[in-house]
Amino acid sequence: MSRCIVFGAIVFSLFSGDAFAAQTCVPDGDVRFVCGTVNPEDLYQIPDTPWVIASGRVSDVAGPIYAVDIRDQTSRVIFPDNALVPEHDTTTYPGCPGPNTSTFQPHGLTLREDGGGRHTLYVVGHGEREAIEVFNLDARGSVPSLQWVGCIVAPEGTRRINSITALPNNALGATNFDTAGGELWEWHPARGWVEVPGSQMLGPNGLVSSPDGQWFYIGGWSDQALVRLSRGRTPIQIEAIPVGFNVDNVRWGTDGTVVVAGHVTRCPDSVPCELAVARVAKVNPDTLSVEQLVDYKGNEFFRLGTVAIEVNDEIWVGGIRGSFGIARFPQ
Repeated sequence: MSRCIVFGAIVFSLFSGDAFAAQTCVPDGDVRFVCGTVNPEDLYQIPDTPWVIASGRVSDVAGPIYAVDIRDQTSRVIFPDNALVPEHDTTTYPGCPGPNTSTFQPHGLTLREDGGGRHTLYVVGHGEREAIEVFNLDARGSVPSLQWVGCIVAPEGTRRINSITALPNNALGATNFDTAGGELWEWHPARGWVEVPGSQMLGPNGLVSSPDGQWFYIGGWSDQALVRLSRGRTPIQIEAIPVGFNVDNVRWGTDGTVVVAGHVTRCPDSVPCELAVARVAKVNPDTLSVEQLVDYKGNEFFRLGTVAIEVNDEIWVGGIRGSFGIARFPQ
């Protein structure tokens, strides 16, 4: 059976087992949806294009990478279906054993914006190996295309890489998500993985870095906070900015703020709170002020929010745990 047929069977089984999902991709009040995606856990808009990349977080089976057209809110699979033939860059990624072809489960995304419509896409991958899979992304055609070129195997002893960010000099930052005690790592082409000093915390989740590479902004899932951590500075500076929900992914907003997304799935003992499928806030990286944007109780079509990006005059929120679309909230 070909790869294309196998993947099609997986998606068909997911949708055919939930006729409700296929029938209810309709507005929920002011909330609209991008239909046709399965658990779009992370989102990243390709600069200067009408395209958003989404990772299909499907546990235990191979999942897709989607390209979503913001002009008409349609989506299509660009990996593994419709991908270019892999071409392993053994010079840059000599420790990579080859393509992950059978159980690739995409998770966190980041883009190294190379300009001219050609970029490098990094995707956290679970399945037969724990690694960051690397792709050439070409956005110059009518639809973006992906070509696998290598991988970076996760540092030994980490529980699960969750989110990643592109750093200067072709380096990467990554979170090791562990609610009992995780941390950040950096990968450098010449020396491999190095643990980030002062980054130990409970449940580090989402991750972005400042354009100059001097700060990390971390989704503190367990602490319900955005954590700002200095990079390469002595003494280390770290601050937690409470946002009132479990922070999953973080993204840069169009106005230079940090867009923080997550959920509230349980209340701490003796502390009243209101459960929410999706919560979104903006944090000013200089003043650390917080502005709440979205508080969504959800429905059977959209189960748990994980990431938010600004698209035109809307906030797009991806989700997991049986979320069958990207939720679109007016700003």
